[in-house]
Amino acid sequence: MSALYYIVDTLTSLYLGVLILRFIMQLVRANFRNPFAEAIVRVTNPLILPLRRVLPPMGRIDTASVIAIVLFAIFKVAVLLVFGAVIPALLGLVFLVLRTLVLAVLWLYVIMIFFYGLAGFLVQGGSSPVYELLAYVCDPLLRRVRRIIPSMVAGLDLSFLWAIIALQALIILIGEIRF
Repeated sequence: MSALYYIVDTLTSLYLGVLILRFIMQLVRANFRNPFAEAIVRVTNPLILPLRRVLPPMGRIDTASVIAIVLFAIFKVAVLLVFGAVIPALLGLVFLVLRTLVLAVLWLYVIMIFFYGLAGFLVQGGSSPVYELLAYVCDPLLRRVRRIIPSMVAGLDLSFLWAIIALQALIILIGEIRF
C-alpha cells in the first residue's frame, strides 16, 4: 500500500509542479515559443483550457491557471487522504491544501534553481531551451539573493546555493507544521 501511495503522491506532485510552473512562466513573461515551454503548455492545456472558457483573466493573473492549481491541489489532498484513515475537519483540509501548495512552489523552485545553477556551470556561453526557461523563472529570485549576498569567491556566483539553503529551511519549517 505504501508503494501505491508513493506513486500517486509522486505523479500528482509532478503534475501540480508543472501547473505551478506554467503560472510562474506567465507571471515572469517567459518566452512561450521555447520548445520546453510549449511542452509545458501542451501538458497543462487539458485542465486549463476548459476553465479559461469560463474564467476571464484578471489583469496579469490568469484566473484559469490559479483555479486549476487550487483544484488539482484539492484533488491531490483528497486522493492522498483516501490512503490515510483520519480525515481532518474543513479548516484542517483548507490548511492542508494551502500547505501542499506552498510546499509544491518551494520544492519546484529548489529543483529549478539546482538545475539552473548546474547548467550555468556546464553550459558556459551555450544555450538550450531548458536553460533559457530556467533563466526566466529563476533569475527574479536569484537577483534578490545577489543583492543581499554578493559573490564572494573570486567572482563565482553562489546565489543559487544560498537560495536553495533558504528554500530548504522554509520547507523544513513548513513541514513541521501539523494540523
